Amino acid sequence: MRHLTAALALVATATLTAAAWDPEPPSAVSVKVKPGASKGTGELTPIAGADRLVAPLGVDPACPAKIEIGLRSDAKKPLYATMQVEIDAPLTASRSMLTSYLPPGYELGAKLLVAVPPGTKEGAYGLRLRTSAKTLSVPVDVLPVDRLDNGGNLALRRPVTASSQHVNANYPPCSVADGDRSSNGWAGGNGWNDATARAWPDTVSIALGGARQISRVDLYTLDTERYPAARYGVRDWDVQAQAGGQWQTVAQVRGNTAGSARSDFAPVTADAVRIVALASNGANDYTRIIEVEVR
Repeated sequence: MRHLTAALALVATATLTAAAWDPEPPSAVSVKVKPGASKGTGELTPIAGADRLVAPLGVDPACPAKIEIGLRSDAKKPLYATMQVEIDAPLTASRSMLTSYLPPGYELGAKLLVAVPPGTKEGAYGLRLRTSAKTLSVPVDVLPVDRLDNGGNLALRRPVTASSQHVNANYPPCSVADGDRSSNGWAGGNGWNDATARAWPDTVSIALGGARQISRVDLYTLDTERYPAARYGVRDWDVQAQAGGQWQTVAQVRGNTAGSARSDFAPVTADAVRIVALASNGANDYTRIIEVEVR
């Protein structure tokens, strides 16, 4: 237990600094046990949360592509485990190494951010996770937004603008259209928080890249065990569509206490969608939106 305590203390030094207000950001690095994972092989095994990564061209730099990476110890004894992170230029990764003290059967995990600099050519690139004995290769496809498989979500990776942005942590507006519905990355780049407590309305708008027929908008607000939507989520909002330069309200949500809400409406042709937040649950009264999907 003494060694494990030391390991967790070491990992804690790599976490994001909590904001001065609540809620605070999550840990950037985590250590967890995987029962039965240790085979006594003496090897360190790199792991990735996906077989391949798609990194869109021309998106807001504040919302790079993301992938979970990790390192599992199958060694017979506790050790300091290290994994090198390599990526083909001109792509850049948020870390070049993942390292920590690991007991046998434990995994070290972290989120890796992959940025696509302006001028990068469309094509196939590579990400490599290396330990002393193994290398895991993850293909990276760099594609224009229009060629992404959006799963029917017309808002995915489209340009986003907001009325304001809180500066105490990382709350980029573009994150409401990055395809990640989870609240686990809150205050660490996944989710938007406005900067005007108890002042309404707050707005976030998504350009759809041209005229599109839409009939549904799904909104995901902050919702975790520690920060439930009933206390921290958005309560009241309007869904608006822009056509011919004019905004029209196509749906309204009132009294929401859930982590997500679906709005269906008569089909309309629009080139942008806007969420007009009117109230939130709880005393802080900020607008906290994780994701907006348009169909």
